[in-house]
Amino acid sequence: MKLKEKAIFACDRLEELYPDAICSLVYSKPHELMIAGRLSAQCTDARVNIVTKELFEKYKTIEDFANADVSDVEEIVKPCGLYKTKAQSIVGMCSRIMECYGGEIPQTIDELTTLPGIGRKTANLIMGDVFHKPAIVTDTHCIRICGRIGLSKSTQPQKVEQELLRIIPPERSSDFCHRLVLFGRDVCTARKAHCEKCPITEVCKYFKSNI
Repeated sequence: MKLKEKAIFACDRLEELYPDAICSLVYSKPHELMIAGRLSAQCTDARVNIVTKELFEKYKTIEDFANADVSDVEEIVKPCGLYKTKAQSIVGMCSRIMECYGGEIPQTIDELTTLPGIGRKTANLIMGDVFHKPAIVTDTHCIRICGRIGLSKSTQPQKVEQELLRIIPPERSSDFCHRLVLFGRDVCTARKAHCEKCPITEVCKYFKSNI
């Protein structure tokens, strides 16, 4: 099976397993996803969703966040860890959007990654979920699973991103990454892969090496 065929096979099987590919971060506005993505660094999505409920009730717009007192934001986001840095990033990114982009979230990876606290992972999340453009979110699940099934050779996020963009159909890239998160939590876990539940063992190097 050629590499692109393997990629489509994986997309198809994971779509059958998880028909509803949705982001596990809860948001209703584009900027809320951006902020939730920043808070998710070294923190579970479940905890982020608890914290952002209060945060988004208090600050409703990008302008609200740009004008927020950093110390007030710190108090709310403290349960997410690294709260001082994250609070500064949140206020900083919204201030920059107001000052440089007319209050609208920019629509390219290069522009998004100029915002304080926004790396390629969160930038790709925004590109895929908000702007519906080809995007690969290279989180730990993506890197681990795509390495195991032979879709990527690197463990460096940006290299994995570029490898996958070449073989995953553009219109399926964002949903594929969301499904990898679910699959990585349920089946292909870091500690132990539950291969008996896996629908893609046919293309998995990890499975074949452990038979």
